Amino acid sequence: MAQATLIYLHGFLSSGGSAKASQLAAYLAAERPDICYLRPTLPDTPREAWAAVCDCIKARLAHGPVALIGSSLGGFWATCAAEQFSLPAVVVNPAVHPQLLLEHFLGEQTNPYTGQRFTLVVDHMQALAELDRETLAHPERLWLLQQSGDEVLDYRVAIDYYRASRVTLETGGNHAFTGFERHCPEIVRFLQL
Repeated sequence: MAQATLIYLHGFLSSGGSAKASQLAAYLAAERPDICYLRPTLPDTPREAWAAVCDCIKARLAHGPVALIGSSLGGFWATCAAEQFSLPAVVVNPAVHPQLLLEHFLGEQTNPYTGQRFTLVVDHMQALAELDRETLAHPERLWLLQQSGDEVLDYRVAIDYYRASRVTLETGGNHAFTGFERHCPEIVRFLQL
């Protein structure tokens, strides 16, 4: 029997145990236990993270429909995967052109969720640039959830990039997306799960 899958993709220096991933898990457990919900903790480096995203999607496609949600850098992964695998996705305060954003983080890093230490290098920026697209081929598959108070990313960049997609812009908030849980029911509806 087919089973729908929703995959949550977390951001840079985060994990599958992040607050939004956990809020969505609680909502699905209560309201939609029929959905297979995956929230993998991705590798910290881009090529490995992208390979893990693709492997996760490929493993679930045989079981039924797959949809994505991604936050920050996870929004970039969700966008790339939506384009490559023809999937619907919701992106929350997404990183747009992350190779430009993460240049400021080159050097030693420690993921506070996993304790994993790694070094971010120029080659990692190249890996992100190779996946980045100037424009979206299928913007209709995407829904941007954006707050103008994002203190990490310039919200206007996302508004411009996803302008042909469904866009919800909330005034204020922050990078973590204040009140994310309010959107859980509509996220599931938009993704047609």
